[in-house]
Amino acid sequence: MTSTAAMPPDPRERPALSLLDTLNIPYTIYRHPPLRTVTEAMALRGDIDAAHVKNLFLRDKREQMWIVTVLEDREVDIRALRSELKATGTVSFGSPERLQRVLGIQPGSVSPLAVVQDTTGGVGVVLDRRLLDHAYVGVHPLHNEATVRLAVTDLVRMLEALGRRPAWIY
Repeated sequence: MTSTAAMPPDPRERPALSLLDTLNIPYTIYRHPPLRTVTEAMALRGDIDAAHVKNLFLRDKREQMWIVTVLEDREVDIRALRSELKATGTVSFGSPERLQRVLGIQPGSVSPLAVVQDTTGGVGVVLDRRLLDHAYVGVHPLHNEATVRLAVTDLVRMLEALGRRPAWIY
């Protein structure tokens, strides 16, 4: 894994990194082969000193959508999330087509940074309360060939700047 903070950004990252730059949020980018699963990420994470997470793109019967970000070792019971999300009907994974249409990203690239491209303006962000036990978090910058390390408090500040006060679970 290579730290590439001095390299020019991949064009796919520009919306997220531009927002972080505008908000004066410091970050470090680590380039790596595409990662689609937690298992793949665990094998390649190197020495990124950050909370490692998994991200879910969920939707309910009424088309409400959420990005749920939890620590990688957290068991997620999607049925149990229904009440925490105040969802209507069944909660399920959003399709790859919906992910592309609404957030402009591919499966395996979901992260809270993706709300910068939310075409609906209504995708909620839900964060694992245990993230607050960590100084830093690593998230994908709109694709899965890099990880951005930033302070957890700065991630929350970025979300709030977009009008996305995160909900906290667990």
